[in-house]
Amino acid sequence: MNRLSTYLVRLFFRQTLALLIVMLGLLLLFRCLAIFDIVAGQGQNLWTLIGQALLGMPPFAIVITNVCMGIGMARALGMLQRSHELHIIHANRQLGAMFGGIAAFALIGAIVVLMVSNFVGPWASRALDNWGASVAADIVGRTLTPHRFSQVVPGVTVVIGGREGTGNLTDFFTDDRRDPEMRRSYIAKTAHVAADSNGYVLEMHDGAIQYLSPERGFSEISFKTYDIGLEKLTQPIENRDDLGRLTTSEIVAKALPGGWSADAVLRVVGRMAEGFRVISMCLFMGAIAGFPHARRGRTFLPMELVPLLVAYVDKTITSNLPVPELAQQVAGPTAVLLAGLVLLGFRLRLVRLPRFRRQTA
Repeated sequence: MNRLSTYLVRLFFRQTLALLIVMLGLLLLFRCLAIFDIVAGQGQNLWTLIGQALLGMPPFAIVITNVCMGIGMARALGMLQRSHELHIIHANRQLGAMFGGIAAFALIGAIVVLMVSNFVGPWASRALDNWGASVAADIVGRTLTPHRFSQVVPGVTVVIGGREGTGNLTDFFTDDRRDPEMRRSYIAKTAHVAADSNGYVLEMHDGAIQYLSPERGFSEISFKTYDIGLEKLTQPIENRDDLGRLTTSEIVAKALPGGWSADAVLRVVGRMAEGFRVISMCLFMGAIAGFPHARRGRTFLPMELVPLLVAYVDKTITSNLPVPELAQQVAGPTAVLLAGLVLLGFRLRLVRLPRFRRQTA
């Protein structure tokens, strides 16, 4: 990159990071407020509140980063427009250097987003599940009060009759009503929380599992010893995602010996599409705001709102386009990229609309 490209990259990142830090800070605050009641009800400290809020940030950070990069480009190119630097760049035929800076900015942003979506996000999801299991183990093993109902997570209620020895619970009862299709109750004469290589396990002895369907169908299974992973009692039923806990490298290593499943392919393509989405956003904003104009008044639509509209159109196309599910993962960013290429062609006069001459009367 030459000096102009480096200057533009620094300008784009300065505007993007300033906005991204503010947005991530507000999002972290909202996350803390959203889970405050749950964490406080579990008797946990401030560190648990902030830590669990941080670990839940990566999915939101990916979306916000894409939009903030578009807004950062719009603000930086708007500053160049107002200072007439953009006019000078075009007058000196430095379009190659300008779009080289845009390409470098998009490539660096795409790499960062891909790192978050493929590695940081799955790691954070796994750490959040493990932390939730450790909190549940703390509640079940140490902080439960006999004959008092305690909510481990929304939908899971636990009550014990008493304590014996080192961590043994007597008259253990758990009601799990998270699944609207089946309500489960775990009853055991004694229970104990233990840790193994896979995490925390609830060991129950001399009890039964009762199932109750919405149609009031009832069934019961008795057991002498039954072990259940605490993560099954701490994760919402609708959010259980085994692939979401695996990094892309782990998914690939798992799929190579036994073959690729449809879910694994969709997950990997969906994660890679996040980087493609960043590139398409940067190209579209460069095609819109990268050319000077002589307008002095306010525009009908502020340029900073365009990335929000682009992200909304992207998600709408990705969610609603009637194409195979694999193609649906990249349909939105592909549409934005094609729109940016067409707009760029018109701006560079590579594509022209046909003109029709009027005949004189």
